[in-house]
Amino acid sequence: MIDLHTHTVFSDGELIPAELVRRAEVAGYKALCMTDHADESNMYATLENVLRFVKKHGHFYDINVMAGVELTHIPPALISEMVEKARAAGAQIVVMHGETPVEPVAQGTNLAAIEAKVDVLAHPGLITDQEVELAAENGVALEITTRGGHSYTNGHVAAMARKHGAKLVINNDAHAPRDLVDEALRKTIALGAGLTLDEYRQTESNAWEIVQRCMK
Repeated sequence: MIDLHTHTVFSDGELIPAELVRRAEVAGYKALCMTDHADESNMYATLENVLRFVKKHGHFYDINVMAGVELTHIPPALISEMVEKARAAGAQIVVMHGETPVEPVAQGTNLAAIEAKVDVLAHPGLITDQEVELAAENGVALEITTRGGHSYTNGHVAAMARKHGAKLVINNDAHAPRDLVDEALRKTIALGAGLTLDEYRQTESNAWEIVQRCMK
C-alpha cells in the first residue's frame, strides 16, 4: 500500500510527522508522502519543517517517507506558478486539491493543475473528458480517495480514467489515525468504484512509479 496524500499538524491533520509515519508503517504501508494543505502563505515553512523531518528521521522507518504539498484553493491563474515554486522549494510530490463535490473549489482548478503537470490531482469530482484526456497525455495521476465526501465521485473518476487511459492512484487523504485504512477496505473502495481487480493492482503500480520518480 502507498499513500501519496496525507496531512500532519502543519495543516489540518491530527498527528506530527513521526506519529503519522509510524502508524502508516505499522498499518502495512510501504510509502507515504506528507502533503499538507498549502498556499503562498504557508508553503515554504511547512515544506521546510517536513523536509527536515524526512532528511533526519526518514531512514529510520521501514517505509519510504516523502515531503510534498497539497496546493489548496489556489486561484487557477496562479496554479502553474505555485507548482513551480513548490518544486523549487523541495516538494517531492505536488498534489492539487481538485474540484471535489463537497467544497467550493474554483472551476478551472482541475484543468489548470493538469496543464501544470502536478503529480496527483486529488478528488477531482466530475472531471471532464477534455481534462482526463489531457491528464493521460501529461502523466497526471487521478485520485480514487477513501475519504468520505470526496469519494462521492470515485465511480465517475474511475470510468473516465478507463475511457481515456489516464492513470489512477488510491489515497487516503489521511488527517487522523483512523484514516489509514487497511488493505481490505482499500480494495473494497476501489472495487466499489468500479475498478476490476487488475485495475486495482495497477493503481499500486502507478503509485510506486511516482514514488520511484520522486525519490531520485
